[in-house]
Amino acid sequence: MIKVKRSFLERLTGSSNIDENQEFETPIRPLAKIYEEEEESEEMLINSSTRRTMPEESPASSEDGEGQLTIDVYQTDNDIVIKSTIAGVKPEDLDVTINSDMVSIRGERKNEEMVSEENYYYQECYWGSFSRSVILPIDVLADKAEASMKNGILTIRLPKADNTKTKKIQVRGF
Repeated sequence: MIKVKRSFLERLTGSSNIDENQEFETPIRPLAKIYEEEEESEEMLINSSTRRTMPEESPASSEDGEGQLTIDVYQTDNDIVIKSTIAGVKPEDLDVTINSDMVSIRGERKNEEMVSEENYYYQECYWGSFSRSVILPIDVLADKAEASMKNGILTIRLPKADNTKTKKIQVRGF
C-alpha cells in the first residue's frame, strides 16, 4: 500500500482524494436519501424539544414559574438603552422600576383563548407572569428615564449620569 501525502484541506476537513477507479468499502448513498434522513432526524428533534407540557420545561421560565425576558442593553453617547420584545402586553400592565444600580421589568402575558393540551401541535409561547432585572453598567439619572413601547418592543432610555464633570466649590473662611 502506497502512502499518499494529504493536502491541508484534506487534513482539515477529514476528506480524501478519491481515484475514479477506486472501489469503496461502503456503498455510496444517493444525496436525496441523505437529505431525507436528515429531515427525519430534525423532525424528531423538533417534535421532542418544542412540545412543552409543563412550565418547568420552558427555558424562559425561572425556578418560581416566572418567565424571563430577553433583552438588549447598549449605550449611546448620552444614554443606556434597554430593549425587549414584549408582544401581547399592554403598556399599562408593565411595571418598570429603577433604583440606584438596577432596572426591573415585570408584567404578565395573558392567553385570551383556553386550549386543551391535546389540541396543541406546538406550544412555544410563554404565557404568564415574567420579569427581568438588569444591573446597570454605569450610573444613570433615574428621574429622567423614559420608557416607550412600539410594535411590541419596549424601549427604556436611561440618561447617563455625567461623573466626569468636576464641580469646583469655593471654601469660605469663618
